[in-house]
Amino acid sequence: MSATLIILLMALVTYGPRLAGFALSGVRLPSFWLRFLHFVPITVFAALIVPALPGDALPGDGSEVGIRLVAATLAALALWRVKQLWLGIAVGMGAFWLLRALL
Repeated sequence: MSATLIILLMALVTYGPRLAGFALSGVRLPSFWLRFLHFVPITVFAALIVPALPGDALPGDGSEVGIRLVAATLAALALWRVKQLWLGIAVGMGAFWLLRALL
């Protein structure tokens, strides 16, 4: 497959959904899709964070994994309680930095 074809297909995959969003801007979505789309940001956030929890898995890095897990747990509790993504990120990062500084 040529590089030009790959770039064109990547552009189609990237910009296709965006253009479809503009085309559907006047359309009223059913309540199922509105509920479904409500969970997309938190799902993407979890998909980005969970693989990074173990870290680099370097020897002697065991305490860092524990700190990451505690911070992720606190962030998850904040998200569950308040249901605000920005607050979950703030709690998780704050807990991580504080625990790293103290330990």
